[in-house]
Amino acid sequence: MKKITDCLSERILILDGAMGTMIQRHQLSEADFRGERFKDHRHDLKGNNDLLSITRPDIILGIHNEYLEAGSDIIETNTFSSTSIAQADYHLESLAFELNVAGAKLARRAADEFTAKNPSRPRYVAGSIGPTNKTLSLSPDVSNPGYRAVTFDEVANAYYEQVHGLSEGGADLLLIETIFDTLNAKAAIYAIKKYFRESGKPALPIMISGTITDASGRTLSGQTLEAFYISVMHARPLSVGLNCALGGKQMRPYMEELSHIASCYVSCYPNAGLPNAMAEYDETPEDTAGVLREFARAGFVNIVGGCCGTTPAHIKKIAEEVKAIKPRKLPEPVAEFV
Repeated sequence: MKKITDCLSERILILDGAMGTMIQRHQLSEADFRGERFKDHRHDLKGNNDLLSITRPDIILGIHNEYLEAGSDIIETNTFSSTSIAQADYHLESLAFELNVAGAKLARRAADEFTAKNPSRPRYVAGSIGPTNKTLSLSPDVSNPGYRAVTFDEVANAYYEQVHGLSEGGADLLLIETIFDTLNAKAAIYAIKKYFRESGKPALPIMISGTITDASGRTLSGQTLEAFYISVMHARPLSVGLNCALGGKQMRPYMEELSHIASCYVSCYPNAGLPNAMAEYDETPEDTAGVLREFARAGFVNIVGGCCGTTPAHIKKIAEEVKAIKPRKLPEPVAEFV
């Protein structure tokens, strides 16, 4: 299969859109999440979207196919919360490895079917690695700033298990995404490097995507965008970028800054605008695509897609709008002086 770097040198690649938004459209019940296997589980499972890779694989496969049909070059696995730490909310910690294998296999199946239809345009699977629901840099107890709900080793071990499962399931890339705490991301990077070193398998390319939480231009843990990039550039990622939290319009100054400082490819997959009073997203496919088209014309991006609130209709329009625009050029390597 054609290397993704070859594709990136030719055109702007299209990532998929929101998984959660599409799952919500199915209006699933508790029984859908439980299936037969977990019908007697002692805790509620509704809302555990990653579990659907096991209990309703037909729905997850269908969503992957919709995004591929819309024009996605890269689809994400349904594994955003498939760590033992995040699954503890549902008392399913022991299922983490299986969830990652199942999620990767479904995405792999969909991608391979579309690649077979048009081998000149390969489709890639990005293993989705979310930030977990715990932070290493901040205390959850305002009266005890030094307290941490989890240790670095615990987070790294959880990510190691996730990376193992995604690799076994057939992921092409590993996407550390929606990063609000760079220390969590560092634990993921450490786990990825450790897994491939110990397994002896060829290392998978790493994509890194942070989240600017408000107009201050900082992550939740307080880093500026430049500091964030410097903190993760040692991973030698395939790409670095921004997703979630803000709509595309609000992301513009940060995408411009990142495009100037990043020595790797740059990605952007914003929400469909900012949420309304009902926590829903109103931005139309034309609106989202228009913003990303402007980013592309300005030379900011190499990979674009959508986050919360985006659908196959958004991805189709984005793909149409950036199709004829050349991708951002990688900067010339900086000379190293000894």
